[in-house]
Amino acid sequence: MADGGCHPQPGDLIEIDRRVYQHWALYLGDGYVINVTPVDEGAPSLSVSTTSIFTRKAKVKKQLLKEVVGNHTWRVNNKYDCSRSPRPVKEIIRRAEQWIDREVPYDVLGSNCEHFVTELRYGEAVSEQVTRVVIGAAATVAGIVLAGLAAAVLKGFSGKSSKERNC
Repeated sequence: MADGGCHPQPGDLIEIDRRVYQHWALYLGDGYVINVTPVDEGAPSLSVSTTSIFTRKAKVKKQLLKEVVGNHTWRVNNKYDCSRSPRPVKEIIRRAEQWIDREVPYDVLGSNCEHFVTELRYGEAVSEQVTRVVIGAAATVAGIVLAGLAAAVLKGFSGKSSKERNC
């Protein structure tokens, strides 16, 4: 189900809301998209789950947008157009079609579905959702480290006070 009556054009990036992440595809036209899915043939692309985190290979598929989307919401999201120049549409489609039915390396942090389609559209693999996760994880680790340091400092102060009281 599309948000706001989306009418994708060839070369558009399609963002599909999943439970914990966004799946990305590139619109080819005539209702078809190209996207990467885990090599596990038993898992249809619309039910890609956390198992895709552990896979090292994916397959590039041309599928009907409605099949990839299933009951999820989707939107056209060419969000990088303001900071990057898209390739000409004919070139995007030509490059995309060269990948159909090929197996490609997959890495959730460095070579995922968003990286794949942004490479096709802009000539640069980008994934904002990975950047957000990495920054969030770094902030969490930094918070834990700071909390540990604060606890050590407070323990040091409280330890000194009790020793001073015992003297």
